[in-house]
Amino acid sequence: MTAITTENLLDADFRARLERLDVLSRKVLAGKLKGERRSKRRGQSVEFADFRNYVVGDDLRFIDWNLYARLDRLFLKLFLEEEDLALHVLIDTSRSADYGTPNKLAYMKRVAAALGYIGLVNYNRVTINAISTGVASTTGALRGKTRVPQMLDFIAKLEATEAGDLTESCRRFALSQRSRGICVVLSDFFDKGGAENGLRYVTGGKYDVFAIQILSPQEIDPDLTGDLKLVDLEDSDAAEVSITRPLIERYKSNLNAYCLNLKENVTRRGGTYLFTSTSVPFDTLVLNYLRERGLLG
Repeated sequence: MTAITTENLLDADFRARLERLDVLSRKVLAGKLKGERRSKRRGQSVEFADFRNYVVGDDLRFIDWNLYARLDRLFLKLFLEEEDLALHVLIDTSRSADYGTPNKLAYMKRVAAALGYIGLVNYNRVTINAISTGVASTTGALRGKTRVPQMLDFIAKLEATEAGDLTESCRRFALSQRSRGICVVLSDFFDKGGAENGLRYVTGGKYDVFAIQILSPQEIDPDLTGDLKLVDLEDSDAAEVSITRPLIERYKSNLNAYCLNLKENVTRRGGTYLFTSTSVPFDTLVLNYLRERGLLG
């Protein structure tokens, strides 16, 4: 993996572009106006602002039933919220993350650093968590731009040293956090226990979940031929195979089916799924794709 330092995680020009953005949530504090946080913990009162169409997953308590009786359509009442927003970023640091060119873990680190930076400069509560067999390490809750060096130092030092257990990692994370918030999971989601088992702890509940699946070009389109011995990075399981074109096509088909099933599982539980390759510049992912999906604005 290319050496990642606090200096090369985010350059000065990119930081300036990030400072124009903020993290948004459609679901957190259900019924509150997205992106409009007028103050920082001055109280629990809310002020009515507007209506919008109801979508599956919204809190039924905020439906305006009077409008429904008149128009036979469901609308959600929106409020201005006087509370800050919590941003939780989970980085997969299992052994399989340290693979590929460009390297997956290096890519995840840069995305996490960008999201954390946006959250901190907007005075949101930011927590960066490294997950493998559990929550391996965490920054704890950070707030304010002065905490940026601490966050970057934490991310830069992360290494992929353990086998992964997404289910246990998400379970421990969910148990350790009481507040609502946005939860961004950065992972390849290659888990023999099934990624959906882990994600059920953070989807469909108090978190607005963004599951970002990150794979290397070598995993998406393997350039392999001949008789090979393949070794699992996670548990060292080995298999001797003869690589043929039909076998590669079958692999691609299975990978596509796996990704589609993961997307369906996440979206069915009210989360947002995004797939990317490390060949896509990480700044394009942050500035374009994550804005299109509603995480940033």
